[in-house]
Amino acid sequence: MALKLNSAALGGALMGTVLLLSGCQTTDPYTGEAENSKATNGALIGAISGAVIGVASSSKKDRKKGALIGAASGAAVGGGIGYYMDAQEEKLRKQLQSTGVTVTRNGNDIMLNMPNEVTFEVDKTELSQRAKDVLNSVVLVAQEFDKTKLNVFGFTDSSGSESYNQRLSQVRASEVAQYLTSRNVAGSRVVATGMGESKPIASNDTPQGRAQNRRVEIVLTPIEG
Repeated sequence: MALKLNSAALGGALMGTVLLLSGCQTTDPYTGEAENSKATNGALIGAISGAVIGVASSSKKDRKKGALIGAASGAAVGGGIGYYMDAQEEKLRKQLQSTGVTVTRNGNDIMLNMPNEVTFEVDKTELSQRAKDVLNSVVLVAQEFDKTKLNVFGFTDSSGSESYNQRLSQVRASEVAQYLTSRNVAGSRVVATGMGESKPIASNDTPQGRAQNRRVEIVLTPIEG
């Protein structure tokens, strides 16, 4: 009898929570598919865990109430900063759709990959107008979500000396960072790092591969505390 009561309490608590959270879906503008956000998945897991704890820690007559409270608390904890980053990711995807910039989510980090054709001409360090337009869109989101750090990484292909490529990548990363701060993104939130020819994402043996390796990445991470 106790097992049936536990199951009923868990089922009733989770049904409402799952229905609420399952509505928290985002649509990928590139595929058109709806998918649960990362935070929603975390919240669902938290809700299940919280409901179980709520039932276990409640008296027999209060198990249903305990399950409800536990599910709600677990969902909030399970979602956490993920909700904040989910909303930011969705806005970035909308702002950057059809710009040539890809948006990739890794845990609570959001990476914007800006290929060289968007940012700089070959062997140049001046931002193109296309790059400025893209960065203006990033700024709009960054100003709204001010609890995020913007880590700017510059990359080159392997043409030329390693030391030259390192300097070039640092200058390019700094150019992007300076543009962001010139548009009122706090300097304390922006960090520029030159990566040189390290971490290629394609082969440097072909023109197409080298073009992919020449890029700027902006990785948005939650500010701790």
